[in-house]
Amino acid sequence: MGLQESLPLLMFLALAIFLFSGFPVAFVLPGVAIAFGLLGMTFGVFRGIEFYNIVLRMWGTAASNLLLVAVPMFIYMGIMLERSGVAEDLLNTMQILLSRIRGGLAMAVTVMGTILAASTGIIGASVVMMGILALPTMLNRGYQKELAVGTIAASATLGILIPPSIMLVIMGDLLSISVGDLFVGAILPGLLLSGLYLVYIGAICLARPHLAPMMDRSEAAMPMMQLARMVVRTLLPPMFLIFLVLGSIFFGWATPTEAAGVGAFGSILLAGLNRRLNPATVKAVTFRTARITSMVFMIILGATSFSYVFRSLGGEEVINKILLGLPFGSWGILFVLMGTIFLLGFFFDWIEITLIVLPVFGPVVGRLDFGGLFTSVDQQTLWFAMLVAINLQTSFLTPPFGFALFYLKGVAPESIKIGHIYRGIIPFVGLQLIGLTIVMIFPELVIWLPELIFSPN
Repeated sequence: MGLQESLPLLMFLALAIFLFSGFPVAFVLPGVAIAFGLLGMTFGVFRGIEFYNIVLRMWGTAASNLLLVAVPMFIYMGIMLERSGVAEDLLNTMQILLSRIRGGLAMAVTVMGTILAASTGIIGASVVMMGILALPTMLNRGYQKELAVGTIAASATLGILIPPSIMLVIMGDLLSISVGDLFVGAILPGLLLSGLYLVYIGAICLARPHLAPMMDRSEAAMPMMQLARMVVRTLLPPMFLIFLVLGSIFFGWATPTEAAGVGAFGSILLAGLNRRLNPATVKAVTFRTARITSMVFMIILGATSFSYVFRSLGGEEVINKILLGLPFGSWGILFVLMGTIFLLGFFFDWIEITLIVLPVFGPVVGRLDFGGLFTSVDQQTLWFAMLVAINLQTSFLTPPFGFALFYLKGVAPESIKIGHIYRGIIPFVGLQLIGLTIVMIFPELVIWLPELIFSPN
């Protein structure tokens, strides 16, 4: 392979080096793209006019893309719900409902994380919120530190998979597949992971009761009518909001972008019902939404420039040749792709991996043959996208750069050391890999619901 043909691989190597250097990703991506565009010009494989095409591509894929309008609105919804007090009320209710089960508090945290995932989808907000609310309570109840922090970190990161997930919106745009299909396809895998967490917690607490002392029954004693009112007051509002957002997509009442607007407005109403809506809250939520949105879109623009130059240098053909030339067959190539993404998750954030890897790996997967498991390339791409989404959830938990670990450490009491957090997440990363394997073996978990809901027949 000559130097010209090696330029795409050298481009990836340069990207990795500069990412590890600590420079902001939003500047590394376009910087590497410009440098290799100039280098490509010297070898006659890239033309100067193509730099102008990068600007047009940025405009068409990000700035004028109506689908991505959903991103800031989902971010706004998540941050507003964080400020509305929904999580605190929800945890109290679930704790009482599950008080008679061994490990009930950890299960309550998992259920709360699942509901919040379908309400917010903002991982940093969910980890911080659950760390502040649940961790002191679990420690005061005598829970093992590793079990407590592992449960919180894993449950809080379900929002990256369970819709409405910002990652799924971006994936849909990158792979040119329906966001509605992605949202519906993610429901069963998301519930599968949540169910695996619950089964593990129940089993480990039964086998080793000292890890999770039971709550005193006198503390949970409450008249039935009072408990019913608490359930209605704390569970119905977030469930209704979830129905408005996801139901409007499932039943064809709204596009994902329109549903995001419904969700943002619904979060304002919930904050008002909880008497947390005031000018200061609105200002804080708006400013934080603007900061997160600007970060996301700067990375999207940078990744657009990187992927354009990479493809212009022949990167897609090089990757296809390497992967399709592996002597493993289609399943072997898929395992290589999943292993690569898993290892990248140790060092990079989900958005970096998604924007860089999906445009390269997506076309490869569309050309693989899985023995008639799928009736169309779209089904196969949807399944692959979901495998990537499950895989990327581990990137929040795997050291040394798992963001959920740092979020949790930032709000944890001094008695919680980083070693407790690292040991606590190991079983849950294992459960995520089990969930990934199950979805890989049974693609129906992904494609059945979209076919049921959106099929014209």
